[in-house]
Amino acid sequence: MPVTQLTSREFNQDTGRAKKAAEAGPVFITDRGRASHVLMTMADYEKLAHAQASIVDLLAMPDAGEIDFAPPRLQGPVSRPVELG
Repeated sequence: MPVTQLTSREFNQDTGRAKKAAEAGPVFITDRGRASHVLMTMADYEKLAHAQASIVDLLAMPDAGEIDFAPPRLQGPVSRPVELG
């Protein structure tokens, strides 16, 4: 999915170009060099707004095996006794 970046001036001068670019992917509109708005199709927005992934969906990601994850090893005791009273 290509991402397009337009300045505020470019967006104001050619909204048709921005709308066509949004059909392919998000369009970032910048103001003084910083992204300030995102233009996307209504269908993309509805998918994003209604996406409610559960932990089961997230854990069942087909690409999960390709994620590089190497947590640091724990140092010292993992647990300790609790004092009651």
